[in-house]
Order: sequence, then structure tokens, then C-alpha cells
Amino acid sequence: MEPMCNFFNKSFLFSLLLLLPFSVMAAPPLAVYGALPSIDSPALSPSGKRVAMVATLKDQRSLLVMEPGGKLLTRAEVGDMKIIDLVWAGEDYLLVLFRTTQNLGPLYGFKYELGNILVLDIKKSTHSLPLENSKVANATFGFYGAHQLNGRWYADIGTLPMQRVSSGLSYLGDTHPKLTRVDLETGKLERVAEPNRNGDGWLLDRAGAIIANERYDDSAKMWTLYSGAHEERLLLNAKDPLHRNHIIGQGRTSGTVLYSIYGDDNNSHRFELKLDGSSEPVEILQGINVSDFRFDAVSGLFDSYVKSGDAREIVSFNPDKRERIRVAREAFPNHNVRFYSASDDFNRLIVETDGSDDPGTWWLVDIPTLDAAPIGYNYPAIADADVNPWRVVHYKAADGLALEGILTVPSAAKTGKLPLVVMPHGGPEARDYPMFDWWAQAFASRGYAVWQPNFRGSAGYGAELRNAGFGEFGRKMQSDISDGVAALAREGVVDSTRACIVGASYGGYAALAGVTVQQGLYRCAVSVAGLADIELWLRRVPEKHKMGDQRYWLNYMGTQNPSDKALDAISPVLLAHKADAPVLLIHGKDDTVVLIEQSQAMESALKAAGKPVELITLQGEDHWLSLGSTRTAMLEAAVAFVQRHNPANSVAP
Repeated sequence: MEPMCNFFNKSFLFSLLLLLPFSVMAAPPLAVYGALPSIDSPALSPSGKRVAMVATLKDQRSLLVMEPGGKLLTRAEVGDMKIIDLVWAGEDYLLVLFRTTQNLGPLYGFKYELGNILVLDIKKSTHSLPLENSKVANATFGFYGAHQLNGRWYADIGTLPMQRVSSGLSYLGDTHPKLTRVDLETGKLERVAEPNRNGDGWLLDRAGAIIANERYDDSAKMWTLYSGAHEERLLLNAKDPLHRNHIIGQGRTSGTVLYSIYGDDNNSHRFELKLDGSSEPVEILQGINVSDFRFDAVSGLFDSYVKSGDAREIVSFNPDKRERIRVAREAFPNHNVRFYSASDDFNRLIVETDGSDDPGTWWLVDIPTLDAAPIGYNYPAIADADVNPWRVVHYKAADGLALEGILTVPSAAKTGKLPLVVMPHGGPEARDYPMFDWWAQAFASRGYAVWQPNFRGSAGYGAELRNAGFGEFGRKMQSDISDGVAALAREGVVDSTRACIVGASYGGYAALAGVTVQQGLYRCAVSVAGLADIELWLRRVPEKHKMGDQRYWLNYMGTQNPSDKALDAISPVLLAHKADAPVLLIHGKDDTVVLIEQSQAMESALKAAGKPVELITLQGEDHWLSLGSTRTAMLEAAVAFVQRHNPANSVAP
């Protein structure tokens, strides 16, 4: 992490460029799309009187704390710090949760993405990194909330203790996280609870009391739920071969726990259970696709959830909150509205919108005054008129399975068949939404239609569609993508002979499979952090995770053995000799999810087969393209490669 400097520079002038988008006549440069959003992680303080956010202005990323009227209270330059969330502890402390890439050496599997915590004291204008000491490893292993006890604020996190030897060197004394309480005023650490060997995590109430804990036995494939800090009361023992069961939070009423069980039907089921064990578990939200759970800021009880669908809808059990949500949503007709943060009384809300005339705007909504004021724009250099339109396309796979995808087309496109960029999502248990997508918009701005299919195996459509992907990795999951292209061609929207396939992570695998497993479909392929050697990757999974994670992936692959020869037919590195189009490989050197060895192996295999291939490595970049400079470098390279091999102004041969 780069050193943090110039904290609390009171002379900073909050430029209007951050707040006001500006018009551009020509299509914006690619760097505008590749840059990180100008606003990230906005969070309201409990009273709603302060707003914290990460803002990017003229290539400089800063952490800002402001009053809603725009008065700047604090500013901190954060450089390339990979911030994942901002959490308020009362009105005077801001917790910055961030990630770093750390190399733990061969004994622990080399590089990991590890969490950490920075504490900003707003009143004293100071900051601290409480884990920068010799007692614990400089990383968090779970964040369990901020709590006020006896008038003081604390943060509860998982830590690993360090042991010091006579030479003065330190080493990890245990690999099982302990629950540790950080005094936000003094930075003092206090160990609160220790797990047994199979410890997984804890649930704390709003007063900071440990009310439940979970354990996972990887060898026995069992998940166990207890009340209290240790093993005071056994609540539940459940099979869990894929390590998917977990505590979600407190239930809807005091004295209950909400948890998820992955059933024999390969579906997640949510249950509420009394912590005293006095009743049987009650299943809730049956048949509802939930992408997020929300909890009341004061009581800590489960009170809202986000339904996964083309429009992600927040649903609250609380009638007062339900009405406030309705009022806020109706203020932005014909736009996507996503709810991110709220004051404790739910009178002030931060929402994000996007739409056909909006590349992404953050708003502060004041319910009592019925006022909505913009607090920033994701892409201020993209004019509303430069947003390319998108729509949902329904189609059927070759076997009749009903599917859908998102089609984005250039706003200036004339009628006729458009050149195409096929862009399958990562995951694969994820999905694309009809919304502003920086990568799709960048290609559309250069004259391409962009197709984002939600193939079988995708999340957000229910267990049936997701389960349909099991055993179809590289098979029907792959042909679902090209079936969508064929449907668009029949509709007369695209020219299927002028298509390239581009994707990241699983999408990167699908790009490679599109020119090796499949034939005759694409003029080029761009794989960003994509899988290439299936067997090697499956063998790497248990090195960094539990065996349950490998069992999960074997489910998708349709086998029980990483060495199954059936995997050869879907492993691009073994099919490099069949590649029928040029390939661009792009990979971050600090990728800990799909190691760069995957792209290096694919490059070697393609070169050995005499196939055209390029490999671009991104220094310091992780799996998620977290850095603005390397994200832009990736985008510029990908677009240039597609333009070279499939020019938007070309004609079919």
C-alpha cells in the first residue's frame, strides 16, 4: 500500500468538477471509461449529518468527509489503496476497510488478498492502523461490526497472533483467527474469544455481545451452529460438503439468528432459529432470489433484503421504511435505483441511479423535505447523451432452455447488422444487469454492439437455472453464449460473422473456449485473468481454501476428480492447437484467484502450436482490476486488439 499523506488538509477546495458532469462533443476517450468511478463507497453517519466517500479528482483519490451541504470536514489522500467499505462508528470515527496483496511465503501458499482496517478520528484529525504492531498479523480475518460500550467505541475483527522468538523475528503462532476488540480511541487490542480448530466466525449483537458462533469441519463436511461465544448450546449440525452454510445475522426478532443452509437441492435456504433452542427452525423467504440482506442500524435485527432481478428491488418488513423506500424510488422514474446507506432514523438515504441518460449519479435523499441533491457522478466526463442504450433480450438455448442477456448498442448506430463484442460475465455464479456497464459502454462507444448473456449456471434467476450449469462448464454453458449470438443474428441486429469474444475470470475462460473448444465463431478472443488449464486450477484451490471450495468447483465441472480425462475436452490449454482466431491474454501479477500462471501456460501452448497470441501483464493488479491505471491499460489494449482483428467499419468477407 502506498503511504498515506496530507491527512486532513483543511485548505483543500472541493472542485465542482467532482459534482458537475461536463459535455463532450466526440465519443469520450477510453481512459474515461477505464478510470475508477469518481465516487465510491459513500456512507452516511448515524445522524445523517456527515457523508464519507472515496472521490477521484484529476487522477487523485481522496477520502472525504463532508456535511450534506458540501462543507468539507476532512480529506485524506489514499492513492491506490484498495478500499472495500467505509463504516461509521458513531459520529466521530470512520473505519476504512481495505485490502492489500501480501506474500505469506511457500508455507502458506504465497500471495493472498488480505483485509485490514484504518481508523480515522474525525474530532482529533488523526488516523491509525491498529494492526501495525508485533502482537498480531497485519491483516483482518473477518469484520464483526462497531459497538459502543460504556460510552467508548470499539471495532471487532478477527486477528492472527504473532509469536516472537529469541532472535527477535516473529512468526504466525496460530492460523485460526481470534475475535479481537479494538479500542478506537487508544488503538489497544483486547482478545475477546478464541475458536476451536474448526472455528469459522461469530455473530455479535449491537451491544457487542457474542450471541452465536459457527464451526466448519472440512474433513467431516459438517457445519455446526452454537449460541454464545463458544459451545454453550448446540443449535444445529448440518451436512455441508461445499462449505456454503453460514450465519447471515440476527433474525427479525430479538434472541434469534438468521442463517443459510445449502440443501440437497443445490439451493440456499434461509432459516430463523431462537438462540435458546426453544423452537424448531423456521424457513423464510422461500423461492425468493436474495442478493443482499440489510439489518436495522439501531437494533441490528434483519429488516430488509434485496431481491435479485433485472431491477434489484429492496424490500423491507418495516412499514415506515417501506414507505420511505417507495418515496425515494419514485423520485427517479425510468432509472435504476440502488440503496446504499441511510441514517439511523432512515430519514436520509444515499442512492445511486443510472439509466439511458445517466451514466451513474449519487444522490442524498432527504425524506422529510422530499429533496434529492446530487453528491457526485461516477463518470463526470461522460455526457448523458453519450450513454449507449441497452435492453434485455430473451432467447432460447439449443435445448429449449429459456435465457436472457443484455444487449448494448451504439447510440449513433443506424439500422442494419452491427459488428459484435460478446462479453460473458465472470463467476460463473453471477449475472449481468440492464444497467450502465463501463466495459460494455466503452466498446459500444467505438461502434460495436455488446452482448452479455446470462447463460445457465448464472445467479439471480433461481436455483433451477443455476443448477442447470452443474456439469455444463465449457459445454452447454458455453453454447448458451453462442446460441444468444445466433438469436441476435436472426433478429437482424448483429452480423455474427463479425464477432469477437471478450471476458474476465470465467468470462476469460469462455473467451478462450470460444476459439478452442468451439470453432468458427469469433474473429478474435480477449481473456482477462481467465482459466486455461482446468486441472492445474482445480489442484490449486485447496492450497488457498478448504476442500469444500474444490468440491464446489468439481460440481460445476461435472466430475469428482481434478484428473478426470473428461476435463481435457474443456481445457483451452490442451486445445491450443485448435485455436482458430488470434488471442490476447491480459493478467494481473497480483491475481490471487486465478494465478498468472494460467495465462502464461496458455501463451506457451499457443506459441508452441504456432498460433497468434499476445500476453500483457499488469504490474500490481489483482483479480478485480482494482487500480485505475491498469484497468485503463487493460481496456485500451482490449479495444485496440478487437479493432485490429474486427474493425467496426469493416464488411463481412
